[in-house]
Amino acid sequence: MAETDKHPAARGARQPAWFREELNRLEDQVMGGLDLVTSQLDRALEALGYQDVELAAMVAADDHRIDGRFVEVHQGVLSLLGRQPLFLDDLRLAAALLHSIRCIERMGDQCANMAKLVPLSGYESPKDQTILAWIERMGVVVREEVLQAREAFHTRHVALARDLVRQDKEVNKLNRDIFQRAVDVGDDPEVREWAMFMVLVARCLERIGDNTVDIAEQTVFVVTGLYRQFAQGE
Repeated sequence: MAETDKHPAARGARQPAWFREELNRLEDQVMGGLDLVTSQLDRALEALGYQDVELAAMVAADDHRIDGRFVEVHQGVLSLLGRQPLFLDDLRLAAALLHSIRCIERMGDQCANMAKLVPLSGYESPKDQTILAWIERMGVVVREEVLQAREAFHTRHVALARDLVRQDKEVNKLNRDIFQRAVDVGDDPEVREWAMFMVLVARCLERIGDNTVDIAEQTVFVVTGLYRQFAQGE
């Protein structure tokens, strides 16, 4: 345990009330960013499943909401750092918020990227039900990862944060399986083209999963004061 965690009198409770309120507000903004990602992910997957080009366009257009959240949190944390000396635990949280909001911005970009692939992949029904089923399963698991990363950070739940590695293994395996299926799917050029677009979708989902693990690592850093990347065996 970090030294500041052993001595409550040395912790951020001694900070002015306005400082604590602002830091809490910025953390709420980050948690709200994860809520926006969940919404964007749901709509991107719906657009993909139904080949809904109009919905896909809305998802791509709404990415500015997550970008705006990134700017607000980033500027807010930097402003806070310039106005008040931080105790060590507050500094850890501020650093974790900066890192996490960057991850959230990237997750939003991946949702927008998936949406932009919808009109490119064609307007007919999906060409391979196995690939579609795996994409849907990836979407379910990645959504669970986003929610779990949020809960772990919000509650400072170290075990829940470390469990993200277990879930992400399934996402990584599905990503590899989809790639292999796309290679083996057949000689029809239209089917192959569609499958290649699904490979790109799977890659977007895999990257969202990776970013949830990054946020989970920040959770452990905030709690323990120690930063290290999670090993796949954890």
